[in-house]
Amino acid sequence: MSHTPEISVIVPVYNEERVLPRLFERLYAALDATGEAYEVVFVNDGSRDASAQLLAAQFRARPEATRVVLFNGNFGQHMAIMAGFEHVRGQIAITLDADLQNPPEEIPRLVAEIRAGHDYVGTIRRQREDSAFRRFASRAMNGLRERITRIEMTDQGCMLRAYDRALVDTLNACQEVNTFVPALAYTFAARPTEIVVSHEERFAGESKYSLYKLVRLNFDLMTGFSIVPLQWFSLAGIVLSLGAGGLFALLLVRRFMLGAEVEGVFTLFALQFFFIGIVLFGIGLMGEYVGRIQQEVRRRPRYRVSAVLEAPRAGAAAARPEQGARG
Repeated sequence: MSHTPEISVIVPVYNEERVLPRLFERLYAALDATGEAYEVVFVNDGSRDASAQLLAAQFRARPEATRVVLFNGNFGQHMAIMAGFEHVRGQIAITLDADLQNPPEEIPRLVAEIRAGHDYVGTIRRQREDSAFRRFASRAMNGLRERITRIEMTDQGCMLRAYDRALVDTLNACQEVNTFVPALAYTFAARPTEIVVSHEERFAGESKYSLYKLVRLNFDLMTGFSIVPLQWFSLAGIVLSLGAGGLFALLLVRRFMLGAEVEGVFTLFALQFFFIGIVLFGIGLMGEYVGRIQQEVRRRPRYRVSAVLEAPRAGAAAARPEQGARG
């Protein structure tokens, strides 16, 4: 195996001890079949099960093709991918979830698209093996994102994606505290494309994305890549202000023409509560943007690496401890 791999596969891992043995079997077989030099970079995102031990055992079994980045806490899937980007050596980087819903056997197709001249290859899941609710929520979030941002991704939830070396270097230069990696890559890609890939049921375990996390992820995506929500709120404020002004003028005219009235009091209360709700929503929306600014200004590390397991080079130790925080 060459010390300079052509293909680097990044696999974020969080509590996947039941899936990892099968993942090792299929992933390495698929990459061996390509006949090319490769590496697999596993990023353990603070797993609380035996995932770290299984990854260490796999490193000992295949040290020439395996590297393991160990976080000292749980920093999220996208921060794990960013850490993987910082450690890859290959000319083509592939991101792959550990749950085996995206078959590793599809990797050669993504590599072929990169070599055809594309710098970013997204994927679309064929016949998704998810629940009806997850499919509906995904379509709804995709539609909302397309209306708010200029990012065109047919299936934003599919993490099987390919990036060329230049794009990886650009992403590594970004120091955003919170980011959605596929969307960030799309903003810099010169020749993006998408292909349809197979989708399987989860091999074991359960999804790490609850409904709240899915909503939170898409809210971060919208506020992190567009100011359209603020513009929409400003427009709504203008329309409501004009409407409220018109209503006030109407009531004022009726007051002088018909005298004092008590009818419609509850309607006015309802309108007032509606306006208050709009104001509170706007305050929360602006708070989201201000919060993101605060996070960027503090410049805290995005994640902390405790150790990297890799084959020694030029006398370096196989298990290289990381000094301090990274990212």
